[in-house]
Amino acid sequence: MVGAGFTGCMVHDGWGAYLRFDLALHQSCLQHIVRRCRTMMEIRAGTAGLASRVNEIAVKGMEVRDRRERGEISEHGMWTAAGRLAADLERVLSLPWIDEADLRLVKHLRRQQPYLFTYLHCPGVEASNNRAERAIRPAVIARKVWGGSRTANGAMVQQVLVSVLETCRQQAIDSVEWITGLLRGPATVALDLAQRPGTG
Repeated sequence: MVGAGFTGCMVHDGWGAYLRFDLALHQSCLQHIVRRCRTMMEIRAGTAGLASRVNEIAVKGMEVRDRRERGEISEHGMWTAAGRLAADLERVLSLPWIDEADLRLVKHLRRQQPYLFTYLHCPGVEASNNRAERAIRPAVIARKVWGGSRTANGAMVQQVLVSVLETCRQQAIDSVEWITGLLRGPATVALDLAQRPGTG
């Protein structure tokens, strides 16, 4: 529901499609990475390796964020810590990993590397997309329980409508007016809730 020219901040999981928003500020969800690392560590019974080292760096980053929010670290100190974390991650990713699971994780982190510590450089940016996941959870549950999910087409219509209505609510847009404008428009248009229909 966001146009290609979106210039806000996107906090997201590792799905590559998000990175097509070239003008947006990106933060890759650290909780997704921590969960992935901890799953790998459980499978390997806690054996030290790539997953444990990446997990340690991610946790340290969130500790630095918490210290900044408590006023225990200066802006300069926070930037220094962020630089050290980025350097530590680069050293870890540059090691000659050979395990297939490690290599998949390295590939994923290389793709997300520029967006892992945005939250340390930009106050107000969250380190995870938990808020977004919480926001859509009721709609997901409704879709699975009833909400049109008895057919594939019904489920698709329901998820699109809920996405439009929730985005309108968050942006204080009158959803009835906005949807009516779309339906009365002379031609099919790409949805872009950054602008109301007919405003250019």
